[in-house]
Amino acid sequence: MTKPPFSPDSDDSQPADERGFFAEQPAKRSGLGIQAAQQEEAHYHGHRDRLRTRYRDHGDTALADYEILELLLFRLIPRRDTKPIAKALLERFGTLAGVFAPSPTLLQEVKGIGESVAFDLKLISTVAHRTLKSELKGKQVLASWSSVIEYCHAAMAHETREQFRILFLDKRNALIADEVQQTGTVDHTPVYPREVVKRALELSATALILVHNHPSGDPTPSRADIDMTKMIIETAKPLGITVHDHIIIGKDGHASLKGLRLI
Repeated sequence: MTKPPFSPDSDDSQPADERGFFAEQPAKRSGLGIQAAQQEEAHYHGHRDRLRTRYRDHGDTALADYEILELLLFRLIPRRDTKPIAKALLERFGTLAGVFAPSPTLLQEVKGIGESVAFDLKLISTVAHRTLKSELKGKQVLASWSSVIEYCHAAMAHETREQFRILFLDKRNALIADEVQQTGTVDHTPVYPREVVKRALELSATALILVHNHPSGDPTPSRADIDMTKMIIETAKPLGITVHDHIIIGKDGHASLKGLRLI
């Protein structure tokens, strides 16, 4: 049976690469359809030029978050008005940072975002995280505390499941490795102190910073968080491994168990 051609009005069909699909559309129209398409294209091209000019002349402070997102989407979806898509992304995910956090599957639930654009958004997110991480590599982490918090917040604040991350440090408190040890549910991550210490010994780490996120958004430590941290401290101490802190990341802030004098 011959497969029917893709219809742009169909709700249950989506091209493999939406960028190629949108690029082909004007060529398929005729008569008044071509004229209308040309007028629409001229409109959003003029809008794009104005946004680029504002950004070039005044920097990002001259643009709203949805306009910054538009500028990015210009590159990913070359032949479509991207303002509605940018606004839909922000409405769905709340903030500019939140747009880059979801899985590609969730991103594709927003109309206008297909597999290719979802992939590119996640790639951009990865570049941003790696950039922040590179600022920590080899540096004395305790002297760059604001960079540590910024990196952990970017990497974990918008995750929908709990992650338990460890920053492994050498005797100078420089970062050796950053690893996600466990990923759990929306409100629990299993953590095994012996496995934490075993990995620290494998990396020849002499100090640790524990980090995990609360998908609820509230970084307030639970009793279980405190007890688990104390167990890791007690397991690590006889082997000469120090736990400097346990940081809990929420959407709008963080909590330090050491700062709260809970460890």
